[in-house]
Amino acid sequence: MRKSIKLIPISASFLMIAITVAVVPALADPPAGTTPRPQDIVGVGSETTQYVFNQFSRDYNAGLTSRSAPRLVSWDATEPPKIFKPVIVKRGCPPELRSRLLLDPFRLKDPKGGTGFCIDYLWSSRGRAVGDPPPGPGGIQFLPFGVDAVTWATNARHNGPANLSTAQLAAIYSCVVTNWKQVGGKDAPIDAQLPQTGSATRKFFLTALGGGTPITPGPCVDSSKNETPNNLPEEDEGVSKFLRGPNVIYPYSVGRYIAEVFHSARCLNKGCTPDRGVVCVPRKGQNLFGCDNHGAMVLHTVGKTAPTSPFPLPKPPCRTCEINKKFSPAFLRLVYVVVRWARNTADNVPGYLEGIFGPKGWVCTNKTAKKDLASYGFLTLGRGCQ
Repeated sequence: MRKSIKLIPISASFLMIAITVAVVPALADPPAGTTPRPQDIVGVGSETTQYVFNQFSRDYNAGLTSRSAPRLVSWDATEPPKIFKPVIVKRGCPPELRSRLLLDPFRLKDPKGGTGFCIDYLWSSRGRAVGDPPPGPGGIQFLPFGVDAVTWATNARHNGPANLSTAQLAAIYSCVVTNWKQVGGKDAPIDAQLPQTGSATRKFFLTALGGGTPITPGPCVDSSKNETPNNLPEEDEGVSKFLRGPNVIYPYSVGRYIAEVFHSARCLNKGCTPDRGVVCVPRKGQNLFGCDNHGAMVLHTVGKTAPTSPFPLPKPPCRTCEINKKFSPAFLRLVYVVVRWARNTADNVPGYLEGIFGPKGWVCTNKTAKKDLASYGFLTLGRGCQ
């Protein structure tokens, strides 16, 4: 098992790096000593949907009947800390530091005898943003494949109220409101926390608070002792030292929370730190990718709408717990596959990717893929990905 650096699509010239350190119980990287073939379908992507794409890769390849058929490959963009050894994402591609893969992932081209590209697709927990290449020649396509939601979370023992409105959340993260008493809680200072600045969940949450335009966090946010922009909590976790205590408030992917609490193995220690390189060991029936690192976090309602069904969530196990389709619309989000824009197909999806990512492709219609999506906490889009 290895530590990993997760890279999250976010608006910049095209994509900006967001670095997190995590250990997973199984890796979707190609086995040591092997390199994906030129014809394989290779991708990288966001932390929120990282693990479901690891599972997609495993299950799609298990159904192939020909050794020469293109395999679906999900690179974790991992590298041992302080080593930064270049990898070859496909045979015929130049060595590349994993930390650079998403700076401009579609720039590496021309592995001979295959797809013509080194990176064929991305997965993203946010949609098209300002600064992304537009659809059209030389541009990209965002293809929705599932539904997630983001809500606010606290520790189980907390000083906040049971419910907050969008306006109250915006006031908290703008630092207009700094005491829980001001929004119906106890007389205690609010400890407002956000994940790292490159986080797609952070950007989505702040955009939801601003009604479509991201609000600017105030000076009270991420202001704990010794907290800096270089050591902020990671997305969708509750074990950071900055997320402890009754006054913390933190945005959380509802899909990831459901996967962690009900479908993932518990960490081997309270801090979810590696023990001889391992953080958790899945039992039969548990997700192979990702650990339960929610700590003591619990989810809360926005505008008196519940983020989950049922709500409150019961103690594990719960195979029917899912995102509430009627949750506050501003806090529901699609998750996407990102591909190059193609001129010669009706939906502008590259022809060689239609069978996997197109509206009638494997990810959108296969029963196993739908089961994978649910196991990792996300909702399907109904028939296909329409």
